[in-house]
Formats: sequence, structure tokens, C-alpha cells
Amino acid sequence: MLSASERHEGAAHLAADAMKSSDNSADITDVGGLERVRRRYWGRYAASAVIVACLGYIALAFARGQIEWSYVGRFFTAHSILTGLGNTIVMTILAMSLGIALGVVTAVMRLSTNPVLNLVAQGYVWLFRGTPVILQLLLWFNLALVFPTIGIPGLAQWRTVDLMTPFLAALLGLGINQGAYTSEVVRAGLLSVDTGQYEAAKSIGMHRLQALRRVILPQAMRVIVPPIGNELIAMVKMTSLASVIQYAEMLHNAENIYYANARVIELLIVAGIWYLVVVTVLSLLQSRVERRYARGAGRAAARK
Repeated sequence: MLSASERHEGAAHLAADAMKSSDNSADITDVGGLERVRRRYWGRYAASAVIVACLGYIALAFARGQIEWSYVGRFFTAHSILTGLGNTIVMTILAMSLGIALGVVTAVMRLSTNPVLNLVAQGYVWLFRGTPVILQLLLWFNLALVFPTIGIPGLAQWRTVDLMTPFLAALLGLGINQGAYTSEVVRAGLLSVDTGQYEAAKSIGMHRLQALRRVILPQAMRVIVPPIGNELIAMVKMTSLASVIQYAEMLHNAENIYYANARVIELLIVAGIWYLVVVTVLSLLQSRVERRYARGAGRAAARK
């Protein structure tokens, strides 16, 4: 039991606390009528102004430079340029197809339990990722210095210098090099699929290759497609390296023209515009393909 003095002292403390809370509530200012002041991002404004100024300076330099824009329009649809554009697109499709085929096979070999297959796949990736593309193109184009003839001895043989045309050398150089990079992309996609999918396919009687084709690869495509799309866009520009072995792609044909009329910058602008057009179209197609293979991914993540 509390004494009378203790009860009186407690009541006094409660009264003091009530007075303090009432004072604090009285000090609160009504913010409803205050004006909102927007925060100023001076750093962003300064950076934006610098960027706009740089872009304006570049545009002004091109406008005032010694560029005959009439030549750009004249050669934009020239027969030689359009022929080179067609060769660029054909080489891109063929080299990328070869690279994807080699990449899938190499990725499967990398995941194999066979040590020989695994070692060969690792050596292939190490060799072609470790050397420059232009070096590989030159080696293929000069393969006749190592193998004068190609064929089956005693049955059929051909001179390598006749077989190794600029087209074939470019196809082998670009395609085989691309296969080394694509194999790592495919391998990453295969590893992204849960191991339970392999076990489930095995439990219903599928052998390894059948499970890979029907179960694993369709699920791995969501991971594989975006980087493969980027590699395809890079291949469009990489075909320009084939000009060193005289393959008649777009940049090579543009060089042949400006060697004759000395309009270097004009022809380079023409080639640059066409590269941008092709890359833009491929980027739009890549976005559509990515959306197709990404269907259901957000819902699956939400359920998890």
C-alpha cells in the first residue's frame, strides 16, 4: 500500500507530464499553409549544360567542316555500297549461324564428364578467345602457306589457294571465333537451369541429349537470347575486319570508292549510317525475341 504522501507525489508528477505534453502540442506549427520549395539539383543542371554544349559543338563542327554532303546523298544508294551492304548481312548471318552451332556443341562438351571432350572444348575456347580476330582472318586467308593442298590423299585433292577465297576465309575466321564466345554464353544458360529438371527428364526415360533438346535448352533460352543478340549486333560491325583480306563487304567497297575520288569522310559517313540502320533493325528484333522468351518469368519470380 502506498502512503498518502507517495500518492500525492505521483499525482503531481502526472500533472506535470500532462502540462508538458500540452505545451508541446501547442508548439506544433500548422504546415498546411506553407509553400513547398522544390529542391534544386545544381550538379545535374551543370552536367546537362556541359553535355548539350559538347553535342552542339560536335554538330557545328560537322556542319562547318569540309564535308560535301551532296556526296553523302549521292553514294548512299550507290550500287557498290548496296552490294557491300548485302555482303555484310550475308556474312553476319552465316558467321553467326556457324558460331551458334559451334557454341552449342562446345558448351555441351564442356559440361560432359568425358575428360577428353572437356579438355578439347576448353582448348578451343582458350585458343580462339585469346587471339585477335584480325590475326585469325589473316591465318585462314594464308592457310596455303601451311597446307598447300586440302583433301583426301589418293582420292581427291585441291589447291588451298583456290579454295580459300576471301569469302570462305572471312566465314571461317569470324564464325569459329564467334563459336568460342557463344559457347560460354550457352554454358551459362545451361547452368542456370535447376538440376531437378535433369533428374525429372531422366525419371521419365529421356536420355541426356533428348533431355537437353526438349527440357533444358527451352528453359535456358531466357538467359541465352539477350547476350546472343548482343553478339549478333557486334558481328555486323566485326565483318568490317574482313576488308583486310579483300572481302567485298560495305566498308571495303566504301574504301575502294574514296581511294578513287578522295572523298574519305563522306564515304565513311555513308558506311556509318548504313551500319546504324542495320543495328537499329536488329535491336528492335532482339527486343521482341527477348520479350517472347521472358514470358512468365516475372510471374514465376513473384510466386517464389
